[in-house]
Amino acid sequence: MIKRIEKILVANRGEIAIRVMRTAKQLGIDTVAVYSQADAAAPHTKYADECVYIGPAPVSASYLNAEAIIDAALDVGADAIHPGYGFLSENASFAYAVEAAGLVFIGPSGDAIDLMGNKAEAKRRMIKAGVPCVPGYEGEDQSDDVLLAEGHKIGFPIMVKAAAGGGGRGMRLVHEAGDLANAISTARSEAANAFGSGELILEKAIIKPRHVEVQVFGDRHGNVIHFGERDCSVQRRHQKVIEEAPCPVMTPDLRDKMGAAAVEAAKSIDYHGAGTVEFLLDANGAFYFLEMNTRLQVEHPVTEEVTGYDLVALQISVAEGHPLGLEQADIMLMGHAIEVRLYAEDPANGFLPSTGHIEKWAPAEGEGLRFDVGIESGQDISPFYDPMIAKVIAYGETREIARRRLVNGLANTALYGFPNNRDFLIDCLEQDTFIAGEATTAFIGECFGDDGHIVGPPDQEVLVGLALAHYSARAQQAMSSALNIPNALLNFSSAGALRTILRLQVADEIFEACIQTKSPSNYEIDIVDVKYDVSVYSITGDVIDCAIDGVRTRINTHAKGATVFASIEGRTYVCVDVLSANANDDEGQSSGRISAPMHGRVVEVFVNKGDGVVKGDRLAIVEAMKMQHEITSGVDGNVLDVFVKVDQQVAAGDMMIEIVSIEEEA
Repeated sequence: MIKRIEKILVANRGEIAIRVMRTAKQLGIDTVAVYSQADAAAPHTKYADECVYIGPAPVSASYLNAEAIIDAALDVGADAIHPGYGFLSENASFAYAVEAAGLVFIGPSGDAIDLMGNKAEAKRRMIKAGVPCVPGYEGEDQSDDVLLAEGHKIGFPIMVKAAAGGGGRGMRLVHEAGDLANAISTARSEAANAFGSGELILEKAIIKPRHVEVQVFGDRHGNVIHFGERDCSVQRRHQKVIEEAPCPVMTPDLRDKMGAAAVEAAKSIDYHGAGTVEFLLDANGAFYFLEMNTRLQVEHPVTEEVTGYDLVALQISVAEGHPLGLEQADIMLMGHAIEVRLYAEDPANGFLPSTGHIEKWAPAEGEGLRFDVGIESGQDISPFYDPMIAKVIAYGETREIARRRLVNGLANTALYGFPNNRDFLIDCLEQDTFIAGEATTAFIGECFGDDGHIVGPPDQEVLVGLALAHYSARAQQAMSSALNIPNALLNFSSAGALRTILRLQVADEIFEACIQTKSPSNYEIDIVDVKYDVSVYSITGDVIDCAIDGVRTRINTHAKGATVFASIEGRTYVCVDVLSANANDDEGQSSGRISAPMHGRVVEVFVNKGDGVVKGDRLAIVEAMKMQHEITSGVDGNVLDVFVKVDQQVAAGDMMIEIVSIEEEA
């Protein structure tokens, strides 16, 4: 039976909410957004035709509040609910409740979600269906003793994984037997907080595999096909960072085998709608079932780009009851697409989630570029939600064209105001291993090591560019305050060359720049007694088109007070004019003063006042953006005081624990 959908409520936020609404609007369907207190002015609320408030900022009170979301849909007369991904998208109870309320759930059945949502049950079902699976333990006995015993039987290295979730949460890689108990404890706690279930499974770790997933699609008439594969091997903490379609090492024969296994997996549970069957692919071409995601994936755009199909439009059509109208032979892969995820995180600080104010967001324009975005300039990044804030996708006739377009698109995209991973993504895309199509799940660790993305000090030419950016910002401010000065005469005097001294700071480095005006568009900039000839061809908005000693470059800038944000040669810099800044120097902290590394919630505190600790001891766990982060002691000593308690919200820099080191006591 066909049930026509006229109005869709999207039970999500950010870029995926806007992505779903975009297709709905193209189909002439009205859209409804829901929002929390933290998202009252978020872009997705402005994009929708209607929006409904559903609760306070914490996800448990808003985006995970199934009753409030269903009530909102009924109140505005929606016909259907699209869950996006994350939040309630793979919650079987929510799917059942939506349909019980007389609404259409744009997704699979609650039964399919229930079966595949538990990794243990899913694996048992796939083994029965003959789909290749990784050896491991997926039993119902979840006692520590049994898990430890089964782990030793499997052998190390081993993966500890949340049975009820995904996205890297509740997942730990264990290399040594002595670390297994700790990993089980932490993974169980993280899983319980993220998914409401602490059930775990254990799997033999396959070292350096590729992570390859197959996009499947079924209708309510028993038809199931696949739309090819995606390679999602570039991951950090088991969260995908770069995805591409097709897989660089895929062969027609291997695609047929993996596609057939994925379709069989979907058929075995009477699946309808969009779904993804994920596999691990080893160097010998053997593949193993990993899990099935019963929703639209974050990386679905690369499949859309190489197949030409709008997967959200197909979701809506299938949800209305229409046949898929496609056969496997209709699906042709053309060209190549690569997607990167922009995260609010600090790559130089262990990739910890970051928050802050978006001073400027300006996506690039160019051939083959697509931005799926849920942010805007002037918006605050909240600590309550996932750190992924946007996706950038590039399409090309070949993989190398797509890669180059993506690098250029990122380099010409401005994202200023808080630590983010834009520069890290550019570096990933320019690694020889990635260019050669040889990246495995070990790629980031092998290329960047354990210290994260450490960037060295800027070279002299970059310092010249930063000095020019500051000088230009001063000039623009002068223009705005003295409107009678023609732009052609700005910074120029008939009485002689003007000289300006700037004292600037980038990270921990302070340098002086002497800028001498030779003409309205030509300067001599002296840094550390080296003179550079600088010509400015144009200043369009915040973009300076210039040449430094004859080398043409573009500087994307944004000024705020004494601070200038600038992107030069694909690298972002924050540069402060220390002569005009009024900020006080931060006082250093001794290694025994433990402060919160990010905004978040205290999940556990392991020490009390007076306890003795040694370097490396676990002190507390802070949960931010759905991930748990261990706080450890940097010294041997005694706990002088504990300033936090479980469930307390902390801001970055808040004092948590103070330790008196043994050296201080002596």
